[in-house]
Amino acid sequence: MNRDNFDDLRPYHDDEINSAMQRIADNPLISKVADFLYPDVQIADLKNMLRNITTIREFQKQVMHHAINKIIKKSITNFSFNGFENLEKDRAYIFISNHRDILLDSALLQIALDENGFNTSEITFGSNLMVSDFVVDIGKSNKMFKVIRGGTPRDFYKNSLRLSQYIRHAITEKNESIWIAQRNGRTKDGNDKTDQGIIKMFAMSSDKVLNENILELNIAPMVISYEWETCDAAKLKELYVSRTQKYVKAPGEDLNSILTGITQFKGNVHIEITQPLKDEELVGLKNMDKHEMYNYITNLINTRIHTNYKFWKTNYIAFDIENNSTEYLNKKYTKSDLESFVDRMENTINKIEGNKSDIKSIYLGIYSNPIKNIKRNNYIK
Repeated sequence: MNRDNFDDLRPYHDDEINSAMQRIADNPLISKVADFLYPDVQIADLKNMLRNITTIREFQKQVMHHAINKIIKKSITNFSFNGFENLEKDRAYIFISNHRDILLDSALLQIALDENGFNTSEITFGSNLMVSDFVVDIGKSNKMFKVIRGGTPRDFYKNSLRLSQYIRHAITEKNESIWIAQRNGRTKDGNDKTDQGIIKMFAMSSDKVLNENILELNIAPMVISYEWETCDAAKLKELYVSRTQKYVKAPGEDLNSILTGITQFKGNVHIEITQPLKDEELVGLKNMDKHEMYNYITNLINTRIHTNYKFWKTNYIAFDIENNSTEYLNKKYTKSDLESFVDRMENTINKIEGNKSDIKSIYLGIYSNPIKNIKRNNYIK
């Protein structure tokens, strides 16, 4: 395939980067970005730095990685990662991930990949987030590719097929890894589940039998675990309102979620890269019907994500409060930890109008559901 086959979706190439940098430097919004990321740098010097960037690698190292490390320093107690020994450095993977924060899930992966000597991955970029040329230039310079949202059922099929074709092209021909969420939209209730539609989308671009089709994509499930859930108040409100009516996002809500995710204190954060799906796990697909096949693959991914989720004291506290127990007290958390959690929970609950008992139940579930997934499925952890 020639390089222009996916111009409507793909990230920028290196030879397009400098033009994008000129546009970013000329945009009035750069001053606001500079105030947060480069408070000690003169705006003229920042613009000059941008104008001299000529490759994706330079942009990621000088701008994006600087930005994410600044976010880590300001809002994360400790960022840890594990599992990169499961990967080969000369292969490309689909990192199918649980999704808790619009920006940070994939952004933190890039830092972890870089620090472990891997190339950064390409990243899905929802068309709903492409709100300005400034955002598009930054995203596409950061190896982000477009995922088209909305449209008629016919549009959905056409866009899913094209997305599938691009992802397979990236993995098998460009040798570029991909980050993609396990479902459309963030998990808001703490119960990470893979949407079968994502797996069906992957498969659309190949006529091979399903086990060979999926194996070719090198799917490596990834799980990110936040001690304090990002945008917890907004998620809580949406979950509560959705119990009785269709939730409608306010104008600019996605952008506000991005900014809140960046600035809100997150405590400890961990990324675990799990074993890629293996041939011996997929060979049995030959004897299943299509529904069983997709259900089986989905369950493989869910099991990897659920069993590799790193529990924090917040998870254990929420589980104990929910069950009126002290199972984890003095083993995983202290009374002081419990008091701090309750204070934050009550402050968050008080921001939401409605039945406080129901709202509290939802809040506890956001933190306790990862533990319940382990217990419900009798996983050993």
